[in-house]
Amino acid sequence: MTVQTERPPSGPADVRKADDGGSGRPTPRAASRAGALAPYLLLLPACAATVLLLGWPLLKDVLLSFQNLNMAQLIQHVTEWNGVDNYKETLTSEDFWRVTLRSILFTAVNVVLIMVLGALTGLLLARLGKWMRFTLMIGLVLAWAMPIVSATTVYQWLFAQRFGVVNWVLDKLGWHSMADYSWTSSQMSTFFVVTLLIVWMSIPFVAINLYAATTTIPKELYEAASLDGAGAWRSFTTVTMPFLRPFLYATTFLEIIWVFKAFVQVQLFNNGGPDRLTEILPVYAYVEGMGNQHYGMGAAIATLTILILLGLTAYYLRIVLKQEEDEL
Repeated sequence: MTVQTERPPSGPADVRKADDGGSGRPTPRAASRAGALAPYLLLLPACAATVLLLGWPLLKDVLLSFQNLNMAQLIQHVTEWNGVDNYKETLTSEDFWRVTLRSILFTAVNVVLIMVLGALTGLLLARLGKWMRFTLMIGLVLAWAMPIVSATTVYQWLFAQRFGVVNWVLDKLGWHSMADYSWTSSQMSTFFVVTLLIVWMSIPFVAINLYAATTTIPKELYEAASLDGAGAWRSFTTVTMPFLRPFLYATTFLEIIWVFKAFVQVQLFNNGGPDRLTEILPVYAYVEGMGNQHYGMGAAIATLTILILLGLTAYYLRIVLKQEEDEL
C-alpha cells in the first residue's frame, strides 16, 4: 500500500506558490520599490508645510512688490500694478544702501563674537567636571530658551536710564557719570546693547553644538598625539579642529541667517533709533511698508533683503566648499 505525502506542483500557479513560500509576502522587486519611495513619503509632510507656510507668503510678497499699494488702494480693494518702480526707487535710494552696509557690518560683528565666545564655551564644557558641566549647561539652555521678546524686555530694564541695574552698578563702581546715562541716545551705545543681547542669546546654541561635537572625537587620537609628543595646542589643531570644522561651518551658516534677520531685538529695544540710525534691513522694510503705509515698497525691500541674504550665504558656502576641496 502506497501513501502519497506530497503532491508535486501541477502548474504555473503551484510553481509561483512554491516560489514565494505561500506566505503572501511581497517580491524583492516590490520591496525595493517601496523602500525607495519611503524617504520621499517621509519628506512629503515637511515639504507641504514649507510650501504652505513659506512658499505662499513669499510668492504673495513678490507679487505685492510689483504693486502700488497704500491705504487707499487697500480700502477700495484696488490692485494697481506699477512694474518695477518700487525696485527702482529702492535701489536708487541712498538710505537703502546705507542700511544694507550697516546690516552687513552688524551681522559680521555679531557672528564673529558669537562663534568665538560660543566655541570657547563649548570647549570649556568639554573640560569641566560632571556637575559643573551640568550647572553651566542648565544656564545655557535657560538663556537659549527665553523668548526673544522677554529677553529684549529684560535688557530694556537692565539698561534703563533712571532705574537700570547696569547704570546703578557702574555708579557704585566709581563711574558716577553713568548714573543717568541713556543707552538709547546714540547709535553706538544702542548697537552695543543690541549686540550684547544677540550674542548672549546665541552663545548657547554654538556652545552646546560644539560640545556635542567634541564627544564624537575618539580618545585614542589624543593618546596617540600625546605619545608623539604633541602639546595641548598641537593636539587641538591636529585632532580637535578637524573634527569640529564641519560643525563650525554649519553653525556659522545658521548664525549668519539668524543675525541678519534680527528684527525683534532692534525694533523692540529702540525702534531702530535714535533717528533711524540703528535700522537694519528687516526693520527698514517694516518702517517703509507698515509705518509709511507703502506696502509695495516694503515688499520690494523685503524681497531684496532675501536676495542679499541668499547672496551672502552662497558666498560663504562657496568659501567653505573651496576650503574642503583644498583639504582633499
